[in-house]
Amino acid sequence: MLKTHKIALNPNNVQATQFAQHCGYARVAYNHALADFKAGLAKGDWRSHINLQHRFNAVKYDQYPWAKDMSQTVSKCAIYNNLKDAISRWQSGPNRFPKFKSRSHGQSYQAIAGKGETQIEGQRIKLPKIGWVRLCEPLRFLGTVCKVVISKHGHRWFAAIVVDTFKADSIPDIRQHPVVGVDVGIKHLAVTSEGVYYENPKALKGYERKLKRLQRQLSRRQKGSRNWHKAQAKLAKLHYRITCIRQDTQHKATTAIVNGASRIGIESLNVAGMLKNHRLAKALSDASLSSFLSMLKYKAERIGVKIVEADTFYPSSKTCSACHVIDSNLSLSDRTYHCSVCGHTQDRDLNAAINLSTLAAGHAES
Repeated sequence: MLKTHKIALNPNNVQATQFAQHCGYARVAYNHALADFKAGLAKGDWRSHINLQHRFNAVKYDQYPWAKDMSQTVSKCAIYNNLKDAISRWQSGPNRFPKFKSRSHGQSYQAIAGKGETQIEGQRIKLPKIGWVRLCEPLRFLGTVCKVVISKHGHRWFAAIVVDTFKADSIPDIRQHPVVGVDVGIKHLAVTSEGVYYENPKALKGYERKLKRLQRQLSRRQKGSRNWHKAQAKLAKLHYRITCIRQDTQHKATTAIVNGASRIGIESLNVAGMLKNHRLAKALSDASLSSFLSMLKYKAERIGVKIVEADTFYPSSKTCSACHVIDSNLSLSDRTYHCSVCGHTQDRDLNAAINLSTLAAGHAES
């Protein structure tokens, strides 16, 4: 089984500079091959990723002499993996034509492409052309390292290490656990049918004033100056902190839910459509509901907990969990559900979670 452990790195100044240079090399190789691919399309010539790689290799040392100091795995992975996947997604689905990579958005490169190409000893890893780099924690999994991706988030560098453990995870006995419904939202990140409320940390809202101040400072600096780079680093550091707070809450909540359920009922949310509501867009983005549901799904799949998704138009909030009558007049501002037929009164989110639990339980019986 393949497992990934993302570990923060502790490089010295020279190594951090080398990381940035390798990220630049990956971007240059990707953009060069994409421009070559577009030029071929204009002439009616479809150039495969293998052809693009050969054409780049033929000119890279003439056009980019500094590439001799870089690991050549970087350019190969940028074209063989990243560009190839982008073109495949454009061909097969709704994805748009690949765009050129920008220096200011997302710094990453694939350092290791195959098994047996790296060494990890305790809390350090050996990377091509860079040498030994300190890890902030030891690797959690035993096995063969298949791939290593170096990336920068905020002010920190990370190594995402993919390990082949050669054995599947032991699946725990979940039969004694209840069927759980999970209602997600803005006020509460998640509410379960067991009556557990997981609070939304509202990380963006908590740092909104500081974020605006740093953005204002950045806009007043001369772009490219030393003070501009300092302001940009402060802003990136704050964005990273907001992301960490959000992800920490989501990981803890999803792990607790999955470990206590035999089956989980959730809603199918049209988040893209919900974001069109400008009154809720910022709060929805801050809650990051899509990320929460994605975590819930992959963690449930890993230990054998089945996920039952309700239809997009399933009225989980408007249905009475006691008598199942639908109240079509219930509005978003109504936080308490009161059934006019049986008199049942309950918190709106808890009522929805119980309905999702009932749906998932019915799915198990059918």
